[in-house]
Amino acid sequence: MEKRGRLGKPLSSHTPPATQAAPRKERRPSMFEKEAYAQILRERLRESIHDVQYVEPPFDDSIADIGKEWKSALAKLKFANSYRMEPLKKFQAHTVEIKVQQVLTESLTDVKYDQKVFSHLSLELADRILLAVKEFGYHRYKFIIKILFIQKAGQAINVSSRGIWDVAWDSWVAAKHETESYVALALVFALYCE
Repeated sequence: MEKRGRLGKPLSSHTPPATQAAPRKERRPSMFEKEAYAQILRERLRESIHDVQYVEPPFDDSIADIGKEWKSALAKLKFANSYRMEPLKKFQAHTVEIKVQQVLTESLTDVKYDQKVFSHLSLELADRILLAVKEFGYHRYKFIIKILFIQKAGQAINVSSRGIWDVAWDSWVAAKHETESYVALALVFALYCE
C-alpha cells in the first residue's frame, strides 16, 4: 500500500537535488559581545529623542543680538521623555477651594448685577483664579476654569459637566458667592497630563 500526501498524491521516495541556498542575511550582533553591545547602545541612542540642548548667552555681543539668538535656540529645543506616570504633588482640592472662594469674595464685594459688566468680569475672574491656582505649583496639571453668573429671578438652574478623566489624579473644585441679585459659581477642573 502506498502512502499518500495531503492532497491525495502519492509520496515520492526520492528527494529532489539540493538547490543553492539563498544568500544569508548578515547576523545581528549579540548584546553579550563587548563591541556589539557598544554598537547597539549607540544605535539606540541615535534613534531616541532625549537630546536636551543648552545655549549659553554670549557675553560680548549687544543685548539686542542676545534676544534673537535665544529665540532661535528655544525653537530648536528637544526635551527628554521623563516617563512619569504620576504627579510629584497631587492636586489638593480643599486648599484650592479655600483660595478660589477667597478670590471670589474679594472680587465680587459690592458688585451689582449687570449683564454687560459680567461678560468682562467673568474673563478677568477666570484669569485671577487661574493665576491663584498656578501659585500652588501643580506640575503637569492643566486647569479648566468655568465661571457662571446667574441672576436671581425665581428660576431653578441645573449645571452639569461631563468628561473622561483619571480618577486617581484628576479632580475638581466648586466655589460659590451669593448676593441678593445674583449667584456666582466658579468651577475649577484639574487634569493631570502624563
